[in-house]
Amino acid sequence: MALQIDRKNASDIYLVTVTGEVDLYSSPELREALTGNLPQDARTVCVDLSSVPYMDSSGVATLVEGLRAAKSANCGFAIVAPSAQVLKVLQLSRLDTVFEIRDTA
Repeated sequence: MALQIDRKNASDIYLVTVTGEVDLYSSPELREALTGNLPQDARTVCVDLSSVPYMDSSGVATLVEGLRAAKSANCGFAIVAPSAQVLKVLQLSRLDTVFEIRDTA
């Protein structure tokens, strides 16, 4: 499944909606969306992972890079509605305690 990334800057939230598998080949595209030029008025970066059926370690590393980029820009960072598979990966790596995980943006 090809990766699709939609970006929406609404009020003070920069919402990145991801659809498809995040793996070694597709994670650079997600990395660019999370670490590239963040909107200056964004106070929180929210990454909707509800439509991601698979994420490998490179995808997890990309999320960590996004968290660091958000902190550097004085923004919050949250994962929104991760799929069961993604949540399991985050729990196994114990990153569910590092990331803010929300039901909605």
